[in-house]
Amino acid sequence: MSVEAVKSANVLWFLPTHGEGRYLGTQIGGRQVDLRYLRQIAQAADDLGYFGVLLPTGRSCEDSWIVASAVAPQTERLRYLVAVRPGLQSPTVAARMTATLDRVTNGRLLINVVTGGDPAENKGDGIFLSHDERYEVTREFLTVYRGLLAGEPVNFHGKHITVEDGRLLFQPVQQPHPPLYFGGSSEAGIAVAADIVDKYLTWGEPPQAVAQKVKGVAAAAAARGRKLSFGIRLHVIVRETNEQAWAAANELIKYVDDDAIAKAQAAFGRMDSVGQRRMTELHGGRRDKLEVSPNLWAGVGLVRGGAGTALVGDPQTVAARIKEYMAVGVDTFILSGYPHLEEAYRFAELVFPLLPLNHATPRTEAYNGGPFGEIIGNHHLPVEKQVSSS
Repeated sequence: MSVEAVKSANVLWFLPTHGEGRYLGTQIGGRQVDLRYLRQIAQAADDLGYFGVLLPTGRSCEDSWIVASAVAPQTERLRYLVAVRPGLQSPTVAARMTATLDRVTNGRLLINVVTGGDPAENKGDGIFLSHDERYEVTREFLTVYRGLLAGEPVNFHGKHITVEDGRLLFQPVQQPHPPLYFGGSSEAGIAVAADIVDKYLTWGEPPQAVAQKVKGVAAAAAARGRKLSFGIRLHVIVRETNEQAWAAANELIKYVDDDAIAKAQAAFGRMDSVGQRRMTELHGGRRDKLEVSPNLWAGVGLVRGGAGTALVGDPQTVAARIKEYMAVGVDTFILSGYPHLEEAYRFAELVFPLLPLNHATPRTEAYNGGPFGEIIGNHHLPVEKQVSSS
């Protein structure tokens, strides 16, 4: 099945509730992540015109719902992609949390459905289910969850979940529910996506591999009479020249040694996530084959689980690579870069002007010269405010 190219895209950024700094795999250059810092990143993303931000989930992260609740009131337009966790949450409680946060943010909530692919972490959270059983739970969870958010009374008796006379009194702003984002590369995951979710997510594989995956998921959805949209999760390292960008990529992993790689790869190897396996296979834990596709660098994945690839290059090159993904049907890009505050500015200032975006972005260039160096203001004089006397 062919998937049409998209003409415009949404770009989201990332709130690093763990693992922030100038380098990977070391405490050197590590940056303390607290509410003030997360607020800085969120406000920067809001001011720069990003569509939204992703908040990570898992035991190494701060709780995404609490962070989103604390930061969202400090922004105006920014959307928050927050995780629900089938198996860890009751679908009825998750529906109430969803409706409340969507209401208090005036419809700025996006939902990331995370099944979880690390058996060790799952056991620490009390989940002792096999890979396919977790997707069974996800399917049952979403059936109840979506029904409640749509305003329906729910009676459900499944293999894993039973709900009698479930009701949601306060409905979300977005109807029938905030958009559901979901990623799963296994057959079980793709089946759930095809049946239920709104946007299917993939990690940053080469464009040819993403095209193949998108076609397969789109065909599965079409066979059920449904149509999905598609998103991708990537890191970015953009500088004014390609040489500077590749130097920054190498600098990012300058403290990553063979021992750190071996430990990380062993941890990834215990996971039963098909997506994580595909990420690992891109580099195989080797430093000498990190450019897995033109300007697609897998160095992040040497020591970081999940999204492990970055687009590396000058603004024109990175924009061109993003358009390659758009050509195979990807309309949403969830990006990050180290450190996240600085890279949010770099990407928005350098690449946004080169992309056809669905969301408005502010003018980022300002005249900053003059006979005495920096000056206040720019070519665009501030509009005078007038106050009515009545």
